Amino acid sequence: MPSFEARGFDLWYEEHGGGSGLPLLFFSGLGGSCQGWTVLQVPELGTARRCVLFDLRGAGRSKDPGGPFATRDLAADARALCDHLRLARVHVIGGFLGALAAQEFALANPERVRSLVLVGGYARLDAKRRMLLELWRELCDCDVPPLLRVRGRLLWSLHDDTLEQSDLIDAMTRFFVRDAQPVTEELLARQLDACLGHDALDRLGALDVPTLVLAGEEDQLTPPRMARQLANAIPGARLVLMPGVGHLAPAEAAPRFNRIVGRFLAEHD
Repeated sequence: MPSFEARGFDLWYEEHGGGSGLPLLFFSGLGGSCQGWTVLQVPELGTARRCVLFDLRGAGRSKDPGGPFATRDLAADARALCDHLRLARVHVIGGFLGALAAQEFALANPERVRSLVLVGGYARLDAKRRMLLELWRELCDCDVPPLLRVRGRLLWSLHDDTLEQSDLIDAMTRFFVRDAQPVTEELLARQLDACLGHDALDRLGALDVPTLVLAGEEDQLTPPRMARQLANAIPGARLVLMPGVGHLAPAEAAPRFNRIVGRFLAEHD
């Protein structure tokens, strides 16, 4: 899989699947890489369309240009990728940090976006989630073992029933702590700064793009009321709340999630 020089640094990207549908551009989430989409989403969604994934700056196999960045910068990186691949119009999907960057991508490039799928995102942080992300940010500067940090994030991200599946939790922990480590602590701190700085609530009313807002009914990190605020801010947006699902809907309920997303994309091809 290739990389290219995007805005002064190398950005890693992958292409999978095919079909007659418009391409689907994936934005990765906080602390992860594009591999988070490849196991459960790409095999199914890629049967109808080309799937384009990339590692956010500094994450996975993308290079780190250094310095602070905002969600608008991540959106500009994605624009450079679309230009490089000559993608005139795409569907866009993103989770959490990726959903924030996807908002900025659509706001800056509405003519390039056929539809928008926002998963576990928000338009504006509330006080409790701001305190939580600030805590996670502060822990990045402390000598906290990676296992404890990852488990802390999983507690906020997963449904209670999912946490009962010890084999799954062990596998997810190994992925983030031992096997993959997609981001360094220093980069995670900058990603959290980007999350803390994101506020698109007063700008989303100008968005004229078919939008699906997806959230788990049991999501504690970005609860349903934040999903409703996000959907209400975007004219004509569709809100789908998934019962029995926490923050990580693409992993916790992949078959249901893929059906919902696949139908929405087909509707707007």
